[in-house]
Amino acid sequence: MNIFSYFQKKGIDTVDSSFYRMIALWESWYKGKVRNFTFYRIYSGQGTYSRKQRKSLGMAKKLSEDIADLLLNERVQITLSDETTGNFVEEILKQNRFLVLGNDYQERKAYSGTVAYIPYLYDAEADAEGRILSGTGKIGIDYVSAKDIFPISWSNGRVTECAFTFSKTVNRKKYVQVQIHQLEQTEQGMQYVIENSVLECQSGSREGKELTEEEWKQLKPFRYLSPRIETGTPEPQFVIDRLNIVNNADEDESNPMGIAIYANSIDILKKLDIEYDSYNNEFDLGRKRIFVAPEMVKNADGNPAFDPEDTVFYQMPDNYDKDKEGLIKEINMDLRAEQHSKAIDDDLNYLSLKCGFGTERYKFDSSGVKTATEVISENSDMYRMIKKHEIILEDVLKELVRIIIRLGIVLGNQLDQETEITIDFDDSIIEDKEAERQSDRQDVSMGAMPLWEYRAKYYGETEEKAKAAVRQPEDTVIE
Repeated sequence: MNIFSYFQKKGIDTVDSSFYRMIALWESWYKGKVRNFTFYRIYSGQGTYSRKQRKSLGMAKKLSEDIADLLLNERVQITLSDETTGNFVEEILKQNRFLVLGNDYQERKAYSGTVAYIPYLYDAEADAEGRILSGTGKIGIDYVSAKDIFPISWSNGRVTECAFTFSKTVNRKKYVQVQIHQLEQTEQGMQYVIENSVLECQSGSREGKELTEEEWKQLKPFRYLSPRIETGTPEPQFVIDRLNIVNNADEDESNPMGIAIYANSIDILKKLDIEYDSYNNEFDLGRKRIFVAPEMVKNADGNPAFDPEDTVFYQMPDNYDKDKEGLIKEINMDLRAEQHSKAIDDDLNYLSLKCGFGTERYKFDSSGVKTATEVISENSDMYRMIKKHEIILEDVLKELVRIIIRLGIVLGNQLDQETEITIDFDDSIIEDKEAERQSDRQDVSMGAMPLWEYRAKYYGETEEKAKAAVRQPEDTVIE
């Protein structure tokens, strides 16, 4: 049975399977291996076909890299008003390599539309009543791509219940762990319950039989997997992250999954690769040739006159008319380099515009790097696009931090669940930060901006910490 048959058997409805074929298509463009396009055949006119691999600019990969670097990079700061809680969250994110994998999964989000983060507890010891013993346990984070995310229920685009799959290989056999997060009414009240099951794949990564708990306990990756976990909270223990683009790839308008940044630009990606492949063929087919009469191929001693590995020389047949053509004839093919370059540049502008980067983001001639001032003046489309995506990402990061704090409290840590969370995105690429900072310095010197506000803005400090650092009340003006 496939994964959708399994869900049907469990009485679970999710997004239609046809949408996951779209995700596979977007991923194939990202990887540069598109079915019926990357490899193609040419009829030679003699009843045979020549199979060729199309050269690619790899713009789907480039677009995904660029949006990921603009959204989540090493300069993004997550600040909590409670210092103890902030240090705890920072350490958990560091242990789970969030600065590295966070950017990685922003790139995955760009080409697939959706990713998920699932914090969880492990290595925890419990007493007879199921309470976690203080000082035991750690917090991990699972990172999940769109093809393994299956929303179960949602409202206003927010996924409230969801299933996730995790593929594992044990002794050359493939298994899939299915993890389902659902709200249930229990004796302790309404809370999220996480149910786990394991499928053994018979043919393909998503087909096979369901294992019993005793069976999967014999497999190392699932040895400590619990079939049912009651979280004790009505708050979800997963976070869905998607691009802030309306999903028009599915006939179901309520589909909460996101779409790739280039989902509506596939035609342009095709045209770019066709042009680039043609550009490559232009140089391949337009190589210089020198046609040589048979008697010129060898020296008087019978040895080759030219390097046999040099493809520029071509021996003419014995009946070659040397009186008409000469003993040696040079052929130079004209290259249509300018026409190809212009076509590629035009389509790069179309692609950049459709994906929200504005025009002139990419240039085929690589004329140079633009400064931040040029970018903000020429690419206001990109500025608005980044700010739009940051709306969802900011909520995602805050929700992820809240879950980590909640799990930290379960482990016995004294943390502030209500601490204020501030996300400071790095906009230095699309804003002239240095010019803005210089302007703020002048405002501080003339008394238009308090020094504590300057520290909070540029040093990532909370308002309380900034005021304490400068030892001045809120309404004090610096002369």
